[in-house]
Amino acid sequence: MSLLRQDSENLDDAARGESFTRGTSHIVWASIIAVVLVGIAVAVYVTMDQKPPAATGQVISVWAVPHHSATAGFDASGAQIPQQTIDQVLVFAQIRLHDQSKYPLFLNSITANVVLPDGIHTSYVASKIGYDDIFLAYPGLPVPHGKALPTDATLEPGQTIEGSLVSSFHMTKQQWDARKGLYFNFDFQYQPTLKLTPQPGVIIDRSAP
Repeated sequence: MSLLRQDSENLDDAARGESFTRGTSHIVWASIIAVVLVGIAVAVYVTMDQKPPAATGQVISVWAVPHHSATAGFDASGAQIPQQTIDQVLVFAQIRLHDQSKYPLFLNSITANVVLPDGIHTSYVASKIGYDDIFLAYPGLPVPHGKALPTDATLEPGQTIEGSLVSSFHMTKQQWDARKGLYFNFDFQYQPTLKLTPQPGVIIDRSAP
């Protein structure tokens, strides 16, 4: 093989290598552009597909009533037994719910959630009968005895309902005072959970008689 032919082959190999490198670079850039375009398309789709929540609401007012009690310390026959103390906080709230969708909304359950340093404490809201029974069990409660909010309410399109609810937490007043937050969850059938948080200054702490 002559030197001229060998140099020509070397030049051809270099040209093919440069062409391959240039082609690979184009593929890399094309892949990056494709990924960016797909990301933009997904973001646009998600933004356009977002809809306002079916249900909206407001926590109008909240009353927290700490209650401390103790057992009698003796049984029915008069024999002494260890005395037990019971601490709980009754949380009352006035709630407004609105159906801003085109379809009926079916409420399944309501929970109250207190955020404490050791985690979230959850309590199911009492039914309408349970709500009224609270006022019988604790006469003279320093909160308004309003109309109970049904825990299984059905809201028609455009309808707004308002009512009161109550939940009970087994904790001391000191634990309640150390809370980091309070919110209510409303679980609707086939819909995302609606979370309502009281605005600052809404919670009123009162003591039971």
